[in-house]
Amino acid sequence: MKNFITQFSRLFVGVLFIISGLIKLNDPVGFSYKLAEYFSEPVFNMPFLEPLALGLAIFLVILEVVLGVMLLVGYKSKLTIWFLLLLIIFFTFLTFYSAYFDVVKDCGCFGDALHLTPWESFTKDIILLFFILILFINKKLVKPLFSNRNVTNIITLASIVLCVFMAVWVLNHNPIKDFRPYKVGTNIEKGMEIPEGAPKSIVEMTFIYKVNGVDKEFTEKDLANIPEGATFVDRKDKVITEGYVPPIHDFTMVKEDSDYKEELLKEPKLLIFVTYDLTLSHPDGMKKLEGLSKAAKAKGYKVIAMTASGAHEIAKAKKQYGLDVDFYFCDATALKTVERANPSIVVVQNGTIIQKVHYNDTDDLKL
Repeated sequence: MKNFITQFSRLFVGVLFIISGLIKLNDPVGFSYKLAEYFSEPVFNMPFLEPLALGLAIFLVILEVVLGVMLLVGYKSKLTIWFLLLLIIFFTFLTFYSAYFDVVKDCGCFGDALHLTPWESFTKDIILLFFILILFINKKLVKPLFSNRNVTNIITLASIVLCVFMAVWVLNHNPIKDFRPYKVGTNIEKGMEIPEGAPKSIVEMTFIYKVNGVDKEFTEKDLANIPEGATFVDRKDKVITEGYVPPIHDFTMVKEDSDYKEELLKEPKLLIFVTYDLTLSHPDGMKKLEGLSKAAKAKGYKVIAMTASGAHEIAKAKKQYGLDVDFYFCDATALKTVERANPSIVVVQNGTIIQKVHYNDTDDLKL
């Protein structure tokens, strides 16, 4: 029985680590955004680590996959189980912190393929910790899968090489499988719709007023009892129950304080250059945009750019790269979700995404 439980734990942990790691390895940039969120001021206040988020993300997801493989084939089982234990303790701490302090809404454990609430992520890590502790206690029962040690070594080495190759590929192109709300075939307007009868959020509002020089809090029921002469200071909203949130909920196309998304999403031929931050956009990619713009306009496309950068950065980029396109504002988080490359090219037809390409793959663009 002990051996059965140990081997089941081995299979369960190994397969789950491989699946979780491969999903994040498919989109390491997306996972790096989650790590940067943990490093940000509202969470751990370690902004000096934010520039290292992508490198750390790649290292962690490759480690996750390789440890899963090593566990299944029995490569250096004692060392592998030690690493698994340390890694799951680290992840359990992160997910508990996220859930308890309500800071990071989605840990990104399974990327965009499966969204878990902080408490669901914590529960998942507790279950994994339980099975890894079984492995830790019964380390001697975790034997190599193959009698020939060379086979085990080759499989482990092959997993490392393949993971590195996959990481390099998706960083220089697009994720192999797109799990995001803006994947090809998505109609943006439909993605923003809220179904009739969908549950609504229940929000508790607390109003802060200065009364005789002291800040006091009042609920909505207490508003009638606010003393005369009190001065409004602030309002705090606490979500009691989360309602339905559409897959696309923060998409805008703003120019000069007006949102043009309804008009632009009706265009039969729309080419969009997406660059969430012009100060971080890759120069080689930016140099290709004006040539693409001219080619697209010659074929009847309306060409625009979308960014979260300000007017100064836009003017600078237009001058530097000779861009003759109008820029529209959209939240950086939304643009990072649309595409990972900075810049990237998106083809939209009547509001439906027809094609998305990395700036390295402009030759694949079909106009």
